[in-house]
This record gives sequence, structure tokens and C-alpha cells, in this order.
Amino acid sequence: MVSTLNWFTGANNAKVAVLGASGGIGQPLSLLLKNSPLVSRLSLYDIAHTPGVAADLSHIETRASVKGFLGPEQLPECLKGCDVVVIPAGVPRKPGMTRDDLFNTNASIVATLTSACAKHCPEAMICIISNPVNSTIPITSEVFKKHGVYNPKRIFGVTTLDIVRANTFVAELKGLDPARVSVPVIGGHAGKTIIPLISQCTPKVDFPQDQLEKLTGRIQEAGTEVVKAKAGAGSATLSMAYAGARFVFSLVDAMNGKEGVIECAFVKSEETESPYFSTPLLLGKNGIEKNLGIGKISPFEEKMVAEAMSELKASIKKGEEFAKNFK
Repeated sequence: MVSTLNWFTGANNAKVAVLGASGGIGQPLSLLLKNSPLVSRLSLYDIAHTPGVAADLSHIETRASVKGFLGPEQLPECLKGCDVVVIPAGVPRKPGMTRDDLFNTNASIVATLTSACAKHCPEAMICIISNPVNSTIPITSEVFKKHGVYNPKRIFGVTTLDIVRANTFVAELKGLDPARVSVPVIGGHAGKTIIPLISQCTPKVDFPQDQLEKLTGRIQEAGTEVVKAKAGAGSATLSMAYAGARFVFSLVDAMNGKEGVIECAFVKSEETESPYFSTPLLLGKNGIEKNLGIGKISPFEEKMVAEAMSELKASIKKGEEFAKNFK
């Protein structure tokens, strides 16, 4: 247990901004961040409703100060001095939509917001939730390159929800405590690019091949499961907020000097032929300390990696092309 004294020393005063704070993910995510002793300042930005969200959260008896910022003219002030910026802004999926269908709307939003980050908090850790992550991370990188402040160790595509789901579904099938199950999920963050490494699960689990294929398919399509269940009222917002907060807390812990913090994220990578790829990462004070790579995987998982490549590369290229033409 961390002694409470540590919470008040320098590094533990994380200044976090949420861009898209009034939305379906943004509100519960902001609530979870406000509830954390790791966060000292919470800056909430959106194009509507942020003063209300901020006022509401500011009444909660935790130490993080909360301020709402509204509209593009207030964005620079929101970002000043931030250590971590989380971006869930964008439109959610509706039934029948793929993550790729969100591309045009969300690509512009991400390019605009990350451009502001590059100008006003170039050193901050940037955590992108906005889909399609397989394209929005390359967009973010290209935007930071344009501004001459690109650092690949500080730009993360948050894929944590895939891990959270894998842990939950494996635990359900095996009657385990989900908090003690850990399944790395590699690749990307859409459909068949989501590759759960059940062979590397701790504790070790075994499934017959038909069950393994069904489980893998469920993890890959879990987002669609929620979109269908919500019947047009949105996509995974609460579980995504939980997963986003989990990733931010891990990152802040590592920035505070905690050793051995590992999370998977979609990042610039040389682990495969895909220029971006999610693998377990050792996090540190400056972001990615070490990419831990894929490790030993089963033939079934090897096949999934091979099959994901063309879709991954196409999504990455689409993001890069967009960013090059974005004014």
C-alpha cells in the first residue's frame, strides 16, 4: 500500500486533461480520474456542457481540482502544464457501423485536438481512445512530427478495454477471480486485428480449440456486442471509461517511479512488419521504457498475427495520408 504521504509529493500531483469530457466515455472517465489520489488537477474540455460536468464533479470530496473549458478558444488554457492528456472525443458507433465508418468525423477531431496538444503541452503523455485507434494513432504521430515535437515514447493508443474484456471472459469460463486473470492482447484495436494471447494468460488456462476460437471471436467482437445491446443508444462507454482510467493510473504510477508497470498499448513499433502494433510495454518516467514484444505464442496466435497485417497496414496508411493532407 502506498503511504498517503507520497501522494502529496511533486510527481504524484498529476495534471490530467480529458478532451471530450462531456461525452459518453468522457463523463465516467472524468469521474474515475476525480476519484483518484494520483490526480491533483483535472482539466475538462469539450464543445458543449463542460462547465456543468466540471461543476458537478468539483463537489466530490477528493483533492483533484476540476475546471471546465468550453470551445476551441479555451483549449490552449486547458492544456497548459498538463502531464497526461486523454482523448475520448468523437462520435460513438451505431449498430451496423464499423470502427472505420467513424473515420472521417473522428480523424478531423483527433487531428485538431492533437495539434493543440503539440502546441501547448508537447511533453505530455497523449492517450488516444477515439476510434479507429488503428488510424488515429498514426494521425497523432504525423501531427506531432509536423510541429517538430514528436516523441513516440509518449503517444499511446488505449487498447486496455480489449485486455479488460479478455480477462473477464476467461475468468467467467474458468470460474476464476477476474482481478487475478491477466491476458495480454496484441495487434490493433478493431475486429481481427485484436489478438488475445490466451497462451500467455496468467494463471495458465487451457481451452479446447473450438472453445478457444469462440472465446477469441467474442473478445474481438465485444464492442459490437455492446453496440447491439444498446440498440442505437451508443457504444461501450462505461467499460471504456474504466479501461481508460486503468491505463492512465498505470502511466501515472510509472511516471511517479513505480517499478515494473506493464500495460499493452497501440504504439510506434518495430516488433512486426506493421509500423504500429500493440504489445506489452514496460512504462517508466518518460513513457515507454521498453517494448516487451510479442514473446512466445501458439501457432493459432501466429496465424492471427499474420492475418491481421494487411488490415493493420491499410488502417495505418489511411491515418498517415489523412494527417499529411490535414490543414
